[in-house]
Amino acid sequence: MTSSSSPTTLPAVPATPDPRLHEDALELLRALTGRDDAAFHPGQFEAVEALVGHGRRALVVQRTGWGKSAVYFLSALLLRARGRGPTLIVSPLLALMRDQVAAAERAGVRAAAINSANATEWGEIAARLEADELDVLLVSPERLNNPVFREQQLPRLVARLGLLVVDEAHCISDWGHDFRPDYRRIRDLIARLPARVPVLATTATANERVVADVEEQLGVRLDGSGTGEVFTLRGPLSRASLRLGVLRLPTATARLGWLLEHLGSLPGSGIVYTLTISAAEDTAQALAAAGIPVRAYTGRTDQAEREELEAALKNNEVKALVATSALGMGFDKPDLGFVVHLGAPSSPVAYYQQVGRAGRATDSADVLLLPGAEDRQIWEYFATASMPTEHKAEAVLAELGAAGGPLSVAVLESRVDLRRSPLELLLKVLAVEGAVERVQGGWQATGAPWRYDAERYGRIGAARTAEQDAMLEYETTDRCRMQFLARQLDDTTAEPCGRCDTCAGAWYPTAVDETATRSAGAALTRVGTVVEPRAQWPTGMPRLGVEVKGRIPEGERAEEGRALARLTDLGWGNRLRELFRPGGEGAVADGPVDQALGRACVQVLAEWQWPARPAAVVSVPSRSRPQLVRSLAEGMAAVGHLPYLGALEVPEGHPSGGHGGNSAYRLAAVWEKFRVPPELAAALEELRGAPVLLVDDLVDSRWTLAVAARELRRAGAGPVLPFVLAAQG
Repeated sequence: MTSSSSPTTLPAVPATPDPRLHEDALELLRALTGRDDAAFHPGQFEAVEALVGHGRRALVVQRTGWGKSAVYFLSALLLRARGRGPTLIVSPLLALMRDQVAAAERAGVRAAAINSANATEWGEIAARLEADELDVLLVSPERLNNPVFREQQLPRLVARLGLLVVDEAHCISDWGHDFRPDYRRIRDLIARLPARVPVLATTATANERVVADVEEQLGVRLDGSGTGEVFTLRGPLSRASLRLGVLRLPTATARLGWLLEHLGSLPGSGIVYTLTISAAEDTAQALAAAGIPVRAYTGRTDQAEREELEAALKNNEVKALVATSALGMGFDKPDLGFVVHLGAPSSPVAYYQQVGRAGRATDSADVLLLPGAEDRQIWEYFATASMPTEHKAEAVLAELGAAGGPLSVAVLESRVDLRRSPLELLLKVLAVEGAVERVQGGWQATGAPWRYDAERYGRIGAARTAEQDAMLEYETTDRCRMQFLARQLDDTTAEPCGRCDTCAGAWYPTAVDETATRSAGAALTRVGTVVEPRAQWPTGMPRLGVEVKGRIPEGERAEEGRALARLTDLGWGNRLRELFRPGGEGAVADGPVDQALGRACVQVLAEWQWPARPAAVVSVPSRSRPQLVRSLAEGMAAVGHLPYLGALEVPEGHPSGGHGGNSAYRLAAVWEKFRVPPELAAALEELRGAPVLLVDDLVDSRWTLAVAARELRRAGAGPVLPFVLAAQG
C-alpha cells in the first residue's frame, strides 16, 4: 500500500534508527548551504531517512524553493559515506543540470553531466565514473535511449548504483503538464534496479492524478509487479512570497503598452513569458527600442547564448528576459523579482510551475498575467501538433518493418508525410511503447505487437481541454488566486493568501498611458518579415518520383522574399489569423484585399531594400483564395506602376499540398504542378532578365514558392522576389 501524506502531516517511516544519520545529514546540510545555523525544512530529513536509512522508493512533491535538491545531494553523500555507489540523476533541462552541478560542487559533491552540450567531455566523464571518482552523474532522459549509453555504460552503472533520482518527475506522467516520452523509459530502468537501491522522484507540480501515476511507476519491479512501498511526501504548495494578479486588457497593443509603461517599476529583474517565439522576439525588440534592457530567450536561442542570457539575468544585467517556455524548469535565480505572462499558458499547473521561478529567497515577488483573446487558438495549435495519430504511427511502423535494417530520421522523413519534430516525437512514443528502438544507424522496428491506444489519447485530450477551461476560470475567478492554483494541484489545505488582487485588490496599475499605447501600436504595426529561400532539395526525393537532390542551382532558386507578418505575431498576426482561419464557423470568405492590409503591404515594399527593383508582377494560382491573391498582385502592380503579367497555370488541377507534412512530401505535392503559359513566357522574354515580384497569400514550407520560382526562371525570368501576406510560425 502506498504511503502518502496529507500536505500537513508527515508520513512515518519504519523505525530502524541510525543514531548518527541525523547528525551526519545536518553537518552536510550546513556545508551545502554555507550556514552554521541551517536546519531542515519540515519533511527534508524524513525524506533523507527514508532513502538512506531504509532504502525506500520515495516521491517528494514540494513547492519550488523547499529544497528538493538538498535531499538528493545529501542522500548521495550519505550513501557514499556508507560504502554505496554513485547517484544517477535524470534531469530534463540543460539549465537545470548546470545549476545542479554547480550546487553539488559547492557542497563537495563530485558531480558531472552528460548531455548534448558537452559531447567532447563524455569520454573523460565515463573514465571518471569507471574509476569511481564521481558521486553524482546527471543525464537527460533522452540519454537513456542513446544506444552506446544504454547498452555499454548504463548496465555497469546500474550494477553499482547507490541512488536513482528522477527530477521534475511530473514529466513521467501522461497527465503531467510537461510530459516527455523519454521519461517513460525510467519505469523500465526502475524495474531493473537491485532491491537495495533507493529511488527518489521529485516535483513541485503534481496533482493527485499525476502522483498516482508516478507512484505506480516507482513501485514497479522486473516481473511487472508493484512493490506497494512508495513513500510519498506532499507539502503545502501555496507560495507566501508571491503576489498574484490578472489584468485583462482589450488588445495586444494595450498589453504591450502596459509593459512599455510599467515593466521598469516592477521589483528587481524578472521574466516576461510569451506563448510563441515570434511574440517573444517582437516584444523584446519593442521594449529594447524603448530603452528597457531586455533580451529574447526562445527555442531558437543557441546553447552558448542561452548560458550568456541566464547569467545576465542572474547578475541583474537586464531588467528581464522575454522568454518562451524554453526558459523554465531548472532556471534558478532565488531573488527573481517578478514574472509577467503576455498570454496565458494552457493549464494552471504549467502556470504555477513558471511563476514558481520568482520569490524563492525573497519576502515578496510580483506575478501578473496579461491574457490575450488569441490564447486558446495557440493552445489548440500546440496540442494538435503534439498528439500522434494512428495513421502516422502505422505509416512509420510499415516503413521501418519493410526496411530490413535501421533507418535514419532523415531517410524516414522522406518516406512518411511527417515533419522532423513530430516524427522524432512519434518515434520516441513508439519506442517507449516497445514498437521501435533506436540503434546504431537510426531506428528499427522491434517486431513487437503494437496497438494505437485511442482511449488513452482521448483521455489525455479531454484532460488537456479541462486544463484549458481551468486556466480560463483562473483568469476570471473572484476567489484567492494562490488558493485556486494550489487547489488545482490538489492541495486541499490552501487558505486565502491575503495578497493577490482578489484578496487585497489590484496592486498593479490598470491604466495604460496614451504615449505608451502609441509606441506599442507603432511596434505592433511594424510590417515585414523575411522569407528565406529554399537552397537545398530534401533527402530522398527520387523515392517520391522527383529526380532532384543536393543544392538547388542558383539560376533556378528564388531570392529572399518578404511576408507582411507571421501568423503568430502579436500585431498583424491577429488580423491575419482571422483572415486565414480554416473553413467553418468564423471563416472569412474569399474576397479582395482590404485597404488596411493593402497599405501595410505597400509599406513592406517601400522598406524592402532589394538589389534591383522588380519590373513586373506574377501571382501563384490559389486554390482557396483566388480573389485575394489576384487583387493583392494587381494592387501591388498598380502601386508600383508595374505590369501584372497574370498567374501561373496549374495543368492538372490545383496543387494538392496542404499545410503540414514534412518537407519531402510538401515538395512532391507541388512538383510540376505549375506551368508558365505561352503569353507569360513571351512577356518574361521581353523583360530581358529583369526581376519579377511573385505574389501568394500564405507561405508555410516555402516549396510552392520554390517550385513556382524555378518555373519562372527556367522560362527566362530574372531574379524572382516572393511576396506573401502571411508566414506560418
